[in-house]
Amino acid sequence: MSAGRLLRTLWPPLLLAAVLLGGWQLVGRFAIDNPQVLPTPSDVASAGWDQKAALWQNALPTLRETAAGFGLSFAVSWIIATAMDFSAAARRAVYPLLVASQTIPVIAVAPLFVVIFGFTLLPKMLLVALATFFPLTASLAEGFAAADGEAARLLRSMGASRWQAFRKVRVPGALPFFFTGLRVSITYAIGGAIFAEYAGAEDGLGIYMKQMQDVFRTDLVFATILVIAVLSVLLFASTYLLERLVTPWRRYERADSSGDGGRGRGWGRR
Repeated sequence: MSAGRLLRTLWPPLLLAAVLLGGWQLVGRFAIDNPQVLPTPSDVASAGWDQKAALWQNALPTLRETAAGFGLSFAVSWIIATAMDFSAAARRAVYPLLVASQTIPVIAVAPLFVVIFGFTLLPKMLLVALATFFPLTASLAEGFAAADGEAARLLRSMGASRWQAFRKVRVPGALPFFFTGLRVSITYAIGGAIFAEYAGAEDGLGIYMKQMQDVFRTDLVFATILVIAVLSVLLFASTYLLERLVTPWRRYERADSSGDGGRGRGWGRR
């Protein structure tokens, strides 16, 4: 991406963020004027900088829980979506259960997981996976279903096995759908870890935020929320980099499509 295009992409959200932060600063300083009720952005930034070591120390366990839970979610989603693609009976049996799993409130089952599995990494992994695996599984299943059936049948007619056709046609065809689901689910990952820590943990951003609430350090509560938001945005942005690495051919497809569209419009004007 060129510098000019990057600037055009970034300036609208940055401008809006600056306006919102400016309004927050004015309200906190002149309307509320009580840092324990509503600290200003400058108060939050100052407190967060002073406690940057504690924030980083607690961010590491949260990131570890997020990575472990999301890795589990990633593996389970591929296994389930593949089984659903290979078997219509499996799809009919599993899909309703996937939908039903999303009606379970994470905040309600988090204490149960802690009671069953204790203050270990496992309940946090399970809760992050529960919060994130459905968008991944659903997007993969839809991607497999939307893959080029003609190409798969051509490969089968040439002697390829069903697994070879799946690997060479259906998996590449499903990747755009997968990355869409990945971007949706990655935004839930850290939130799932925070809920798990609220239910029971020894450290982490969820525990740190709860401790700051108990001592009325509202500025550090907001600083922790800011750290969580920044980490979530970074994870979200990393999915685009991963997509570019895993599906390099899509850049050429977009370029060809853009070129064809331009030529088509030119011929139309003639």
